[in-house]
Amino acid sequence: MNVINRKFRGVVLLAVMMLVMTVMAGCGGNNNAAPSAEPSAAASIEPGASATTEPAAEPVTVKLQLKWVPQAQFAGYFVAQEKGYYAEEGLNVEILPGGPDIVPEQQVAGGSADIGVDWVASLLTSQEQEMPLVQIAQIFQKSGLVLVSKKEAGISTPADLKGKKVGNWMGGNEFEILALFDKYKLDSNKDLNFTKQGFTMDQFLGGEIDAASAMTYNEYQVVLESGIPAADLNVIDMNTEGVAMLEDNLFANKEWLAENKETAAKFVRASLKGWKDAIADPEAAVDSVMKLAEAGSTTKEHQLTMMNEVAKLILPEGFDSSKMGYTDAASFQQTADIALKFGVIKTASKVDEAYTNEIVEMAGK
Repeated sequence: MNVINRKFRGVVLLAVMMLVMTVMAGCGGNNNAAPSAEPSAAASIEPGASATTEPAAEPVTVKLQLKWVPQAQFAGYFVAQEKGYYAEEGLNVEILPGGPDIVPEQQVAGGSADIGVDWVASLLTSQEQEMPLVQIAQIFQKSGLVLVSKKEAGISTPADLKGKKVGNWMGGNEFEILALFDKYKLDSNKDLNFTKQGFTMDQFLGGEIDAASAMTYNEYQVVLESGIPAADLNVIDMNTEGVAMLEDNLFANKEWLAENKETAAKFVRASLKGWKDAIADPEAAVDSVMKLAEAGSTTKEHQLTMMNEVAKLILPEGFDSSKMGYTDAASFQQTADIALKFGVIKTASKVDEAYTNEIVEMAGK
């Protein structure tokens, strides 16, 4: 009886061992390797098999509406895009060029874009019209607007503008100049001839106007490139005169922002990174610009000069670079005050609602 039991147990044991080996073979194990308790992370997935890890999240699309056509004024965004800074943040950024018939505020308010670039005075006007917009970053910390005149015109100080013909593009660009007149008690209708200026510097170069409005990064450079040396020019700087208004900013639709603060912060963080690179390496930044600029519309030399001048507005001398993108309360208030005084807006701006530094602060974390 014991012998039979031993034989029976042996048969059972052999059967169990064969069953275990069959199961292991059916599992596709490697007969030359020791079995592993956990599947290898590097194991290849057969075609048609489903992965056990979560699929990569789709990038979030953000549409940026520029104030004007591609040029060095917007180089930081092009650099951020080309270097993959937006992609690193999980964003797919579409940069939409501006133009004479495009109002960034309208595009953002209407949902055609998520974030826009414009001057603060224009934003204030749109906010008064009850467009649901809020400023989320201030890119230019100083105004780039100056009045330029030939020394032969005898305009050494703003007081010398009396009796002269002074040009400006108008259409919302004239308010700093009007504030300058007001500071020096000059009536633009009686004490001087305040006239509409074209978008070229031909009137100034041809002697049709005595003092012309110019942006330091564009029209002023056109004058120099025309052959007139800086030594033969007088310049009145709106910053020095204390009548400067804030210019290039970033703003968003309030409703979009309420649901996309993290996305906005990622966009601002990548954009500021792009601007820092553009300022550190202006030639590379201009290369990025020239790839997008309309053929024949500009030169690399002009764009390089523009980039260098724009850098002075984003990071003025003595400015704390860690504050890039922040909106300065005093500068914003000055802009709002000038806008109110000269009719850009009819009622005082609710400054505490007009801008926020929350997004820039989030971007810095």
